[in-house]
Amino acid sequence: MSGFVATISTNIAASLLRVAAVSLVALALPSYLVQHLPVETYAAWILILQLGAYVSYLDLGIQTGISKFVAEYHAKGDNVGAGRHASAGLALMMLAGILGVSLTFALAWQVPRLFKTMPATLYHDVRISVMLVGSSLSFGLVCAVYSAVFLGLQRYWIPMTISVVNRACFAASVIAVVALHGKIAAMGFAVATVNVVTGILQVVAWRKRALYILVSIRSVDYGVVKTLARYCSLQSIWTVGMLFVTGFDIAIVGHYDYVETAYYSIATLPTTFVLLIISSMVNPLMPASSAMSTHYSAVEMGSFLGRITRYSTLLLLLTGLPLIVCGYQILRLWVGSEYALHTYKYLRVLVLANAIRSLCAPYAAMISATGRQGAATVTAISEAVVNLGSSLYLASRYGAIGVALGTVLGSLVSVSLHFLITMHFTHETMAISRSLLFRRGIVQPAVVAIPSIVLLPLWWSPAHPLNAQVTVAWAFGTLILAWFGALNDEDRQNLLRFARSVHISAPT
Repeated sequence: MSGFVATISTNIAASLLRVAAVSLVALALPSYLVQHLPVETYAAWILILQLGAYVSYLDLGIQTGISKFVAEYHAKGDNVGAGRHASAGLALMMLAGILGVSLTFALAWQVPRLFKTMPATLYHDVRISVMLVGSSLSFGLVCAVYSAVFLGLQRYWIPMTISVVNRACFAASVIAVVALHGKIAAMGFAVATVNVVTGILQVVAWRKRALYILVSIRSVDYGVVKTLARYCSLQSIWTVGMLFVTGFDIAIVGHYDYVETAYYSIATLPTTFVLLIISSMVNPLMPASSAMSTHYSAVEMGSFLGRITRYSTLLLLLTGLPLIVCGYQILRLWVGSEYALHTYKYLRVLVLANAIRSLCAPYAAMISATGRQGAATVTAISEAVVNLGSSLYLASRYGAIGVALGTVLGSLVSVSLHFLITMHFTHETMAISRSLLFRRGIVQPAVVAIPSIVLLPLWWSPAHPLNAQVTVAWAFGTLILAWFGALNDEDRQNLLRFARSVHISAPT
């Protein structure tokens, strides 16, 4: 097990460094744009990115499937089999890319109907930008196959580096266009160019570093395509569920409460930061769990799940609580008082909602890696239906805040059904008591929230923020409880070993 843990630690380190770089971009770009673009224009730009991003959901679990099968076959020493599955993924991704271009043009055509309260002067540029961004992301879908090969080989540093380059160039190009007083269409062209170039970089990296995993249309085997498609058919339910959970929020706000779109989108960015932190820990579990499942027992897999869930929950709380307690002050420093005053209420609800739904993220990643995601079908569908249905209903009555509250309801449904139903059917794969997992994986690390709860009357209103002394006491108390209350002796030793492993040179 120690070899797998070392590999996972290295990959988590790569993912965390990517999060740090991406977060710097996420902080700098909105701060610049909200100061140089009118609220209506910034809202339009956010909706362009949202509509373009729908293309990424056409992945339908294909990239996950490629990394899973590449990991399994590579672990067995069968690079030919790994290449056949990657080639099958290439064929499926090409179909997804064609669908992506078609979807993009359809959405661009419907912009005036989707956002009736958007200023009509923006329609033309918004349509052009949606087509440019969406088409470039469709191209990126195909190129993502080559990054999936590296993920399967558990060589995270290469795709993570390309991802960082993409985000840095994305921010630089958008800032340059705005500084030169370019229109939204020019911003869309700049982003599309960056997406295409970084897509090509993924192909070049594969040719130089992983050519022994052959990826070619000529290597496509119909039987392998069926196997991969069968796996992705279950994974796609999760993907569509995620579209319903996170993909429609900003579009719903834009439809029912366009003026609040800019503010709501700002609230989603720190929330995305928290999710990036968790995904940095969870994503490396996919290929590693696939490989581990061929060597380790259900009891060992269950023990690993319990430990990683505890770490994940603690990380969720340590990143989410500052955004809830000090959210208004953070927003004011970041985007100014006006945006902060409109945004902080959305931020608190969204952080809470996504923290709840991410409690089972390690479990979801591991059952997906071991091919047991079918057991979670009911959970994924239920969360999607509750989230989308309640968001639409509440948005029609209460505006943007209703969308955020709908996310909370969906999150509660997701976690409850995982514990009540899904885990019952995956016990033979990961043998761990549900009550034990809940107590040690969720309740134990939740002790770090005690200082925040005690000081609730002091920080709830943005008009009366915590003073410096109380803030320091709150932070110190939270960290002390994290180290001595949320973790046991073995956890502390493991984390110290992980910290030391970060200093190990990254593999090529």
